[in-house]
Amino acid sequence: MTDISIAPPIPDRRGPGWYLWWLVTCQRGRCAAGAALGSAWMVGLTLPPFVLSRAVDDGLEPGHAGELAGWSVVLLGVGVLNAWLAVMRHRTMTRVRLDAAFRTVQVVVAHATRLGATLPRRVEAGEVVTIGFSDAAAMANTLTITGPGVGAVVAYVVVAAFLLSVSWLLAVVVLVGVPLLALLIGPLLGRLQGVQMAYREQQGGLAARFGDIVGGLRVLGGLGGKQVYAERYRRDSRALQAQGYRVAAVTSWIGALGVGLPMLFLAVITWLAARMAAQGAITSGELVAVYGYVAVLVVPVAFFIEGGSDLSRGLVAARRVLRFLDLEPDAADRAAGADAPGRPSVLRDPASGVEVAPGKLTALVSARSSQAAAVVDRLGRFTDTAVTWGAVRLDDIALEQVRARILVADGEAELFAGPLREVVAGRRERSEEALTRAVHAAMADDIVLGLRDGLDAPVEAQGGNFSGGQRQRIRLVRALLAEPEVLLATEPTSALDAHTEAAVAARLRVARNGRTTVVTSTSPLLLDKADIVYYLVDGEAVAAGSHQELLRSQPGYRRLVSRGAEGDTDPDGPGRPPRQAVR
Repeated sequence: MTDISIAPPIPDRRGPGWYLWWLVTCQRGRCAAGAALGSAWMVGLTLPPFVLSRAVDDGLEPGHAGELAGWSVVLLGVGVLNAWLAVMRHRTMTRVRLDAAFRTVQVVVAHATRLGATLPRRVEAGEVVTIGFSDAAAMANTLTITGPGVGAVVAYVVVAAFLLSVSWLLAVVVLVGVPLLALLIGPLLGRLQGVQMAYREQQGGLAARFGDIVGGLRVLGGLGGKQVYAERYRRDSRALQAQGYRVAAVTSWIGALGVGLPMLFLAVITWLAARMAAQGAITSGELVAVYGYVAVLVVPVAFFIEGGSDLSRGLVAARRVLRFLDLEPDAADRAAGADAPGRPSVLRDPASGVEVAPGKLTALVSARSSQAAAVVDRLGRFTDTAVTWGAVRLDDIALEQVRARILVADGEAELFAGPLREVVAGRRERSEEALTRAVHAAMADDIVLGLRDGLDAPVEAQGGNFSGGQRQRIRLVRALLAEPEVLLATEPTSALDAHTEAAVAARLRVARNGRTTVVTSTSPLLLDKADIVYYLVDGEAVAAGSHQELLRSQPGYRRLVSRGAEGDTDPDGPGRPPRQAVR
């Protein structure tokens, strides 16, 4: 269908018009073929009136049956040829449009991948989807100009030439009248571009709000906020509907004028030709030909108007795509050139004082989970960071190497739709033995056994057909299967009951034995399995040691991790605990 390379060429980002031209230049041969076929088809539409005029003048005479039959055969041949040209034109232009649409999707996806963790912080998921589908389709339709659009210009010139052979007055009227029609439509096309841009902005915002509502539906239900957000969505939907009416009003005027003005133009030309025929200036056959030429001219004029409307939509869509392509990754997501350490090394975060020893299970404890998660984001280079890995700054290392060796397993990471086996396997095929080990380590055996098709059972988008605890264990299976050198997991057991959590903690330590693992948690069941625990206050490590050591030496830590111990008081009084040497 289309031969787009895996690595798309860099698009022209100088402006929306330049981007559309880039889509054309990426398939010069196909667009040239479309222009040739479109021109041949349009010119072919002008041939039947000429053949018909010859049949009238030459064949409608006594004893000229042979001429009439001959011209009839020619007319049939012209019709068959034109039908074939129409099929080939449509097929070629469909390929042109599909190539342009998929090329834009490819560019958008490639840039989204380049943005990495910056993407969700800068653009809503609904906006990216709208760009990849609606805007890509709008720009693809614009490329119709390269086929029938070029053919319309050629047909316009050919009709003028035919009319010049009949009457110079008719030719002048056509040559002046068609551009005049375009001038009458021009202001409406400018107005259409303005209202479409506003509509597209509101559409993107509404799509983002819908995504937020769907993503947080359970939370909204628990907080009793569904009605509030539903009312906001209805309000924004009504505003979008009103803007859509404005777009429709302009579009309807363009459509009406696109049909009405060519017909009025046809009536004027026909009236002039009829008067000339009545005065004997042209023959009856030429009158038939003139009527046929002008009737055919309705098609290119309609393409002019339709092409202008498509171009207006395409420019709006291209402007949105370019705005997305202009986004740059945050510093943490930009490429760097240094190499990662050749062997497992210490990760040091100077902002918090946390040091992650290679091959150990390290836990981060904080009263505010966001502060512990911020440390993980720095250790995983998902935000600006001064972390060092061995003797090298993490943000100086090539991002591909960081992502290949350090995995951040977020507790709310996306679960994509598909078979469970593919959801947890990621990019590589996994053996049944590896899948079984990971499922067992994450205490997910009961999930697999409870599904009719086991690992081949479908997972809905966001894991909607599983409970919160099941989704958390599925995410853990996926993280363990990745087998990263460094695993950074945020709240991996927060949604589990005590029995399941204790089993996961024990199995996690066994599964990651000898490999660097960091978890954030306040669960004593998980903390007791850690080699070293960092107690964070205001995002900084104030104490480090084993779970039991911190229970004895840090009252604040003891209160934080001891479930049900809300009545404990801090003998040292309120405030920040004294900083102890961090090991």
